[in-house]
Amino acid sequence: MARTGLDTDRAMPKQASPILFTNAALIDGVADEARPGGHVLVEGGVIREVSDRPITARGARVIDLAGRTLMPGLIDCHVHVIATIADLGANALLPDAIVAFRSAQIMRGMLMRGFTTVRDLGGATHALVEAIEEGLIEAPRLVICGKSISQTGGHADLRGPVDERDFGYQARRLGALGRIADGVDACRAAARDEIRRGAKFIKIMANGGVASPTDPIAFLGFSREEITALVEEAQNAQTYVAAHLYTDEAIRRAVECGVHSVEHANLIQPKTARLMKERGAIACPTLVTFEALKNEGASLGLPPASVAKIDDVRLAGLESLEIMRKAGVTMAYGTDLLGPMHRHQSEEFVIRGQVLPAIEVIRSATRDAAKLLRMEGEIGTIAEGAQADLIVVEGNPLSDLALLTHQGAHMPAIMKAGRFVKEELR
Repeated sequence: MARTGLDTDRAMPKQASPILFTNAALIDGVADEARPGGHVLVEGGVIREVSDRPITARGARVIDLAGRTLMPGLIDCHVHVIATIADLGANALLPDAIVAFRSAQIMRGMLMRGFTTVRDLGGATHALVEAIEEGLIEAPRLVICGKSISQTGGHADLRGPVDERDFGYQARRLGALGRIADGVDACRAAARDEIRRGAKFIKIMANGGVASPTDPIAFLGFSREEITALVEEAQNAQTYVAAHLYTDEAIRRAVECGVHSVEHANLIQPKTARLMKERGAIACPTLVTFEALKNEGASLGLPPASVAKIDDVRLAGLESLEIMRKAGVTMAYGTDLLGPMHRHQSEEFVIRGQVLPAIEVIRSATRDAAKLLRMEGEIGTIAEGAQADLIVVEGNPLSDLALLTHQGAHMPAIMKAGRFVKEELR
């Protein structure tokens, strides 16, 4: 029988006794290959010891993995946990309670796929973070930006051309992905307000998008002065700006203004990729969402104007990975899925594996993702002192990335912060 337990980052007790994993093939996010014969001791929610020799731990529960793969818990750096349906305008009008309960189901699904930490790129609030920390929701660790910030008519403005309602009626709802700010002063105020509300970074809409009705892909969001002001406010709060970006022009402009996290980046060109590397910017491609939107978007209620824009970015996705890899750009794992399409979350591994080495794809969801979240050494690694976020995989994902798909079917055990949320080890 599977055993599940609620998350225990803060309110719930840690695993009652130490856990000692033995005889594991370790993929630690650092080495290029799996390391056979690994032993890992978990105690008090953290990894206490990692060794290639037997570990003595009196009173520990010993779990012989018999060569199974032990990996860090996965990290998805671009999710929208409150996007419960594909039509984001309609989602913003749903009652908050409905959105909250649906979001809980969405996040539990992520956890059962092995994602122990996710970064929300617009919509989730600090109340959801607290609910997870108190053990009220069984979910990954949640890192939020609050509401994404958009100009009027930008990617978070989901009003159509004949909708004259004040956007404030949407922005106050849990189901809204963003808020509007026009002008330098309003941008500063919005960034400060999101940080006050618990945002760990700032998300801006600096380019046109697929899901929004009035901004073609090529549209540039915000003036340079507005972007620079948003970056300054984030830096003043000791954090960074992530930006929704597709076109090469928009990416270059944003990076020049100090944006650190480049979301999507489908249409990037080599010169701009080299600029990203030079400035230390990190990319977060999200190729799986465009495949899902192409195949299912219309049937799930995505407006026709949005469906028509999908191929503008979808067809360039794999080439963008090759361009950024050649330039040496760090790429984190992201998915950006909506509503029922969240079930495709793990398929990003296989898509990226078409052009990238398997170890680089896995690092994108472990070590490199932790770097983007500024949680290096805490998550995304199997190392002493790190959070005990671990997954057990039947087989070697370096040989077959599909082992990380199928809704966690090949993961007999998933541990978050030292507690099993899934255990089907035999």
